Amino acid sequence: MPDDLSPMDRYDAAILRALSEDGRMSVTELARRIGLTKTPTQARVRRLEEAGVIAGYRAVLNPIRMGLAHVAYVEVRLSDTREAALQAFNRAVRALPEIEECHMMAAGFDYLMKVRTSDIADYRRVLGERISTLPHVAATSTFVAMEAVKEHGL
Repeated sequence: MPDDLSPMDRYDAAILRALSEDGRMSVTELARRIGLTKTPTQARVRRLEEAGVIAGYRAVLNPIRMGLAHVAYVEVRLSDTREAALQAFNRAVRALPEIEECHMMAAGFDYLMKVRTSDIADYRRVLGERISTLPHVAATSTFVAMEAVKEHGL
């Protein structure tokens, strides 16, 4: 943590918890919730933002209401894992909106992706036309999610 952010106390933790639930909350409401007045609450939020603890604010979209209920996890094995190949793969993945998350793994495969589409037929198209054609993809394995028990943001 940066030097300009002293160890977080219970007020900072309460601010982060409250804003993670409702980032549009007014400073007045936030201050009321955490038990401080508006001015010190506002100063704490600004300090947390400047230190990068609060990285930003955004709308949390409901993908199911957007017609994107199908979730698949895809293991990807690359044919080349030298740095240039990894960078080419990473750049190409960032350009595909269907890939909601992508993580380089320390496992028997190289990457794990979370792919969201409208249905299995749409996923099959994305797999065949987009994911399989990413740079250096040698093989993929798909795991279809049947139900989201806990999902970030929803």
